[in-house]
Amino acid sequence: MIRVHIDHLLKAQGRSFYWLAKETGVSHTTLWRLKKDKAQGITFNTLEAICRTLKCQPGDVLKMARDRAVKPPR
Repeated sequence: MIRVHIDHLLKAQGRSFYWLAKETGVSHTTLWRLKKDKAQGITFNTLEAICRTLKCQPGDVLKMARDRAVKPPR
């Protein structure tokens, strides 16, 4: 499972979730779904906006979790 680490990046930079929504132009709902692992995916445009705003790399935002195995599609 891939996890989104937006909270960690925001905390390290002393920024709020609402600030990120305003600066990126990405809707609060989309960011909330990413934060809560409710999103089915992320577009490159959204990932790029997050990375540009937080001055980070995609690998800083997305991490592979080791705690849960992903079942292959049927």
